[in-house]
Amino acid sequence: MARYTGPVCRLCRRDGMKLFLKGSRCDTPKCGIERRESPPGQQQYRRGKITDYGLHLREKQKVKHYYGVLERQFRRYFQRAERTKGNTGDVLMSLLERRLDNVIHRLGFGQSRNQARQMVNHGHVTVNGRRVDVASYLVNVGDIIRVKNRAKSLDLVRGAMAESSRDVPDFLAISQTDLPEGVVGRLPLAEDVSIPIQTQLIVELCSR
Repeated sequence: MARYTGPVCRLCRRDGMKLFLKGSRCDTPKCGIERRESPPGQQQYRRGKITDYGLHLREKQKVKHYYGVLERQFRRYFQRAERTKGNTGDVLMSLLERRLDNVIHRLGFGQSRNQARQMVNHGHVTVNGRRVDVASYLVNVGDIIRVKNRAKSLDLVRGAMAESSRDVPDFLAISQTDLPEGVVGRLPLAEDVSIPIQTQLIVELCSR
């Protein structure tokens, strides 16, 4: 599957906020947006006022960068959210928060979503005792996400947890067991997203 392989600090600068794409580095003075707050690119003085369409597009791009999904996959999430009862924007954010790579990152098992995605692809975690190697797998209430009982997997996760300084969201809980383990207590809400998102702008753009 195609994915963005360029400098991720450039994405944060473009969106004008920290997207925490480099794990613990984002909490240090080495963070790219801390050093250069201006958007990437030369000749900044030529940039005019952003248009209404630009505001809508920027919000959608911010969400795509934050969760690490590409356009086609994002459209599928939006189409599913449209078919689901409830506010489309809130359902969309709930679906994205339920991604397995995001849940692993929010539990602190991975320093960034990219690292969490790689952990899933390499088979370091299980869901309800079964190996899941698809990062876009959607967790459900009661699912148990556990690290495999092998030295490489445990070292990787414990190293990430030692460096993590962020709180675990309310919809997740870490169980006190010999192996690092997380439980999904409820489905995530739009309010559980750790960055401000104007979902209405995304809905208006994708509904055109």
